[in-house]
Amino acid sequence: MYTNNENLDTLKAAYSTLGCKLNFAETSSLRDQLIQQNILPIERGEQADVCIINTCSVTETADQKCRQTINKLHREHPNAVIIVIGCYAQLKSDEIAQFNGVDLVLGMEQKGDVPKHVRRLVEEKRTLAQGEACHTAIAVPTKDIHTFVPSCSRGDRTRYFLKVQDGCNYYCTYCTIPIARGRSRNGSIESLVQQAQEVAQKGGKEIVITGVNIGDFGRSTGETFLQLIQALDKVEGIERYRISSIEPNLLTDEIIDFCAVSKKFMPHFHIPLQSGSDDVLRLMHRKYDTALFAQKVARIKSVMPDAFIGVDVIVGTRGETDEYFEDAYRFIKSLDISQLHVFSYSERPGTKALEIPHVVSPAVKHERSKRLLDLSEEKRKAFYEKYIDTERPVLWEHAKAGMPLQGFTDNYIRVTETEGCKAVDNIITTVKLKGFAEDTESLMAEA
Repeated sequence: MYTNNENLDTLKAAYSTLGCKLNFAETSSLRDQLIQQNILPIERGEQADVCIINTCSVTETADQKCRQTINKLHREHPNAVIIVIGCYAQLKSDEIAQFNGVDLVLGMEQKGDVPKHVRRLVEEKRTLAQGEACHTAIAVPTKDIHTFVPSCSRGDRTRYFLKVQDGCNYYCTYCTIPIARGRSRNGSIESLVQQAQEVAQKGGKEIVITGVNIGDFGRSTGETFLQLIQALDKVEGIERYRISSIEPNLLTDEIIDFCAVSKKFMPHFHIPLQSGSDDVLRLMHRKYDTALFAQKVARIKSVMPDAFIGVDVIVGTRGETDEYFEDAYRFIKSLDISQLHVFSYSERPGTKALEIPHVVSPAVKHERSKRLLDLSEEKRKAFYEKYIDTERPVLWEHAKAGMPLQGFTDNYIRVTETEGCKAVDNIITTVKLKGFAEDTESLMAEA
């Protein structure tokens, strides 16, 4: 019979999150909700009463990691209730429900219901033979996903992550997100401002605005993303906002210009390019071309010369010939950007990309990825070098015991504290930036 914690008043929970920042924000909010119900995170060496796994399905590798995580947690906590949520749970709910140890799989429409299931499942588990699972899946078809589940939390971090939007109405040929998360939907500006005000009351200094396609904000409420950031800008107590990722065709000049004059919206943008080849962008069914993307980068730099610009790129998609990749590489190299986030294309069932001829081999994907990662490091170091011996404000962030604090400048340069710079978690101080740290991932700070 079940032999974990006999006291139902206090339960212990283990969490595992895979994938994007949005998933981490959602897990963190869920953890906060369960703490209010006296369901506490496990400490090292403790057995969990419930394991919650928030999954990703952006690649086949992500699916594999999800399966490995489920198996690992079941081995480590053999008597715990296992609940699986997230994109993989929506796409493969019935399949996952049959995995060894899995008790409940919740799709996107039901993931906000986790708190009301935990204690019931733990009680039911105690009536079963040791290790036996309930094997229940609850997931409605994607077309019936309508609920926006709010999330605003920081977890173990210093910055808060505010989810403003979910789902996507774009159907890029390589992507399963619209299938996994449903159509675009959002919270109201009023509710999101209230959440930001609550962050300020807790002493939070910085909020990262997250979502699946945040520039499409307003589908549910008839509002706009520009109106949202204008309203958030007025929240007293919040000193910094960052826009996590926004499609180039939705990054309007008005949004850029507003961020340029705002004292709270940082000179930092993350813009998905996905390919620097117009031919590949057409194959992907993206809603812009390289000319528009270059115009957005130029616009940002014209009004915010110090801005950090991160860019997503996918290599090895179907149809990406050697010629197309070289076109993409030249275009990306020409951009005044600060860093690349490089992903290797992974074939996903049900996507239109599977109909495109010309498959890129794993070896070629690896070689192309390495070239772009090397270019990314070249651009990042060049961007950092421009600010050596200058002064910038840094928000210092929580660090592991015994480790020096790190933080980010307003324009997203990672900085490591040195002796005498008086770094304190969640405090913004102006420091002089010195040379690279030993790992070259950050600059050193001087008081």
